[in-house]
Amino acid sequence: MSANNDCLDNQCDLPDIANEPHSGPNARLNWVGMSEIEMPIFLLNGKQERIQSVARVQGYVNLINPESKGIHMSRLYLAVDEIMSDDTLTPALLRKVVESFAKSHIDISDSAYLECRVDFFERRKSLKSGNTGWKSYKVRPIVSLKKGKVSTELSVEVPYSSTCPCSAALARDLIQQGFKSRFGQQDVLDFNAVHQWLGTTEGISATPHSQRSMAQVRVKLNESVNELPISRLIDQIENALQTPVQAAVKREDEQEFARLNASNLMFCEDAARRLYAALDKDTSLDDFWIRVNHMESLHPHNAVAIVVKGIEKGYRDDPREFPH
Repeated sequence: MSANNDCLDNQCDLPDIANEPHSGPNARLNWVGMSEIEMPIFLLNGKQERIQSVARVQGYVNLINPESKGIHMSRLYLAVDEIMSDDTLTPALLRKVVESFAKSHIDISDSAYLECRVDFFERRKSLKSGNTGWKSYKVRPIVSLKKGKVSTELSVEVPYSSTCPCSAALARDLIQQGFKSRFGQQDVLDFNAVHQWLGTTEGISATPHSQRSMAQVRVKLNESVNELPISRLIDQIENALQTPVQAAVKREDEQEFARLNASNLMFCEDAARRLYAALDKDTSLDDFWIRVNHMESLHPHNAVAIVVKGIEKGYRDDPREFPH
């Protein structure tokens, strides 16, 4: 329930407990508001096509007046509904929402926060076959207003495959041992015999372990950015890692996926450094925080690496997921 519901038409004579004198401990509150607001929204995909999805929205203002009983929660909901539900989400539109939050609570608040958790669907091409399939990415546009300054951020989670360089070396060693055992006593090798042997399970007697992995990236957008660069950021991440998971897969796609994994052997440290190098070149990003998670197939635990851009007063090197 709202702490301070606005009067509607002739209903101002209804009881309003929020306007009664506040009793009990007084304190300023960092954030007060609503979470899990379900709202239909529109986004632009990489082809500049307008797509619809559902967002779970969090909206907050701070409470700087310790004497105030609470905020006007209905004003937060109405701002989200009226501003976001019909227009395409852009940095300007999201800024308009948080500015509305702050303006509607000008006497008791000086900061506002908006976060939208969205499943962003986009068709992605297969590696070789020419097919396409739907892929879903967890996306979070975030806008905050503090001390009159607006900050716009974007978080994405991108799945990919990682193959362990150590296990690849150990697999190659076993294959070499098998080759030596099979052909080591022969002075002259028969090409066809070796070729046939390499196509058997005896020839490839070991394979390196690989695992589905997840890149979690949070970026702070430059004020000059006019659109939410969701597709572009996903492309930057997938292009840097080179092993994105696939949707529609034929045999030629799976073979190419195997080739890419062998060509891009990565510890979690390698993946984090690749992403750092890619994002550090992007002048539209004022800051970034990267966490890569390799869900190990060898171990029952994950391998994790975290890196930030490293600017003064920027993102902290916080191991928690998507820190503020």
